[in-house]
Amino acid sequence: MMLRMQSLCPPRRVSVDGPIIVGAGPSGLAVAASLGEEGMPFLMLEREDCIASLWQKRTYDRVKLHIPKHFCELPRMPFPESYPEYPTRRQFIDYLESYAARFDIKPEFNTTVLSAHYDNTSGLWHAQATRAGGAQMEYIGRWLVVATGENAVNVVPDIPGLGGFCGEVTHVSHYKSGEPYSGKRVLVVGCGNSGMEVSLDLCDHGAHPFMVVRDAMHVIPREVLGKSTFELAMLLMAWLPLWIVDKIMIFLAWLVLGDLDKLGIHRPAVGPLTLKHTQGRAPVLDTGALARIRSGQITVVPGITRFTNSDAVLSDGTVVHVDAVILATGYRSNVPQWLRATDFFGKDGYPKTEFPNGWKGQFGLYSVGFARRGLSGASADAVRIAKDLCQLWKEESRPAKKAGRPCYRRSISVVL
Repeated sequence: MMLRMQSLCPPRRVSVDGPIIVGAGPSGLAVAASLGEEGMPFLMLEREDCIASLWQKRTYDRVKLHIPKHFCELPRMPFPESYPEYPTRRQFIDYLESYAARFDIKPEFNTTVLSAHYDNTSGLWHAQATRAGGAQMEYIGRWLVVATGENAVNVVPDIPGLGGFCGEVTHVSHYKSGEPYSGKRVLVVGCGNSGMEVSLDLCDHGAHPFMVVRDAMHVIPREVLGKSTFELAMLLMAWLPLWIVDKIMIFLAWLVLGDLDKLGIHRPAVGPLTLKHTQGRAPVLDTGALARIRSGQITVVPGITRFTNSDAVLSDGTVVHVDAVILATGYRSNVPQWLRATDFFGKDGYPKTEFPNGWKGQFGLYSVGFARRGLSGASADAVRIAKDLCQLWKEESRPAKKAGRPCYRRSISVVL
């Protein structure tokens, strides 16, 4: 009876003097820092109990940034000079925590936004949320910044028989180390950067991984002639058309890595950079997995038809006995689940407007972290958003400032 009475209680309404930022990952932090430096108030909502929950809770121990650190810096704060070219997971988390402390970013943790919509009558955004303990909240503000990113929800494929498989099945978001898998035969479903690195990590801990390579994919070396391949691509793109840079990248990959067709890895017809920019499919940076494939320590297998209680039946009819399954099948955006009555985002959870104009919608709606250009793209969009918001805020609040109204970094009032 008590639970029913609580559910009937109306949500507590909170008026926000500034934008409502949904998500406290690197993208949200970048926007918040840029706003705070200009003195603009904001409210940040985060469903987890920490910033950058993907990095803190859903990444494996050995993960590192795949591209040089200077491409991954957030606005207004570089990485420490003592950090290596490719910072570790722990170093990146420390950087983000220092970033939040430096810019005094204090999210409302354990607050899950269930839905958000724009009210045409009031000209305000309404975000319904639930807090730890079940408290219902409604946040109301002039602007809404969607910063939940591309990796909000685990993607779990529907493979026949997977539910009846007797071994351990886990998503890569719960994988930490290959140590518990020592001596086991492990099927890694997925061959992106996570699938490759997990397979490599399993080898390092004495497991025998089978990596599923169902579709064509681009694998490129992390470095060429001592220079980051990503950095080289960025330099070339400043002077050459994308299709030419794609051909150069494919040639360099062939020159350094050799013919991958012999390993069961086939390249798509579309170039690696075009594929990344149009479909969000990033090329795989080789950090040592190819050598293990060549040596036979990692076995490449085709797609899966179904599972039995102890085996995986492959698309070529081969049956592989495995002890465990790790789903390195990635993540997706969750925006369509909670953002209502707007056609700015498509069904895939990405802005319909392509880069570089996908950061701003109508009626005070903004998005950051959806440009398919990694942390550098998110940082660039964060700066654009903050500049636009601060200009609007200063224009709208100018009369109040002339009257002597004090300016607070963050202002929230409860509407009874």
